[in-house]
Amino acid sequence: MLFAKFKSISTNELQNELAKKPTIVDVREDFEYRAGHIPTAVNLPLSTLGNQVSRVKKSQPWYLICRSGARSKRAAMMLSKAGYDVINVKGGMNAWNGPVQG
Repeated sequence: MLFAKFKSISTNELQNELAKKPTIVDVREDFEYRAGHIPTAVNLPLSTLGNQVSRVKKSQPWYLICRSGARSKRAAMMLSKAGYDVINVKGGMNAWNGPVQG
């Protein structure tokens, strides 16, 4: 049985990573994403992530964010068990104090 293994970082740590142009996946629902998201984030809602996982390449790390960190943690568990390199962003958009688009 595979166990979920992933790293979690703070929103401040994610801001420090922005210069490296990380791939950020926002796992909130479409309406939440449209209301305000990190400008470079792509939207793959947790509710449909299982069906869209083929859009996520295993060859690069994915920074997962949601509203508070709970859904991104669930997404990180699911994707890491499937062999993806994922990083959960603790606190989610509630803790984000960087640029927002939407």
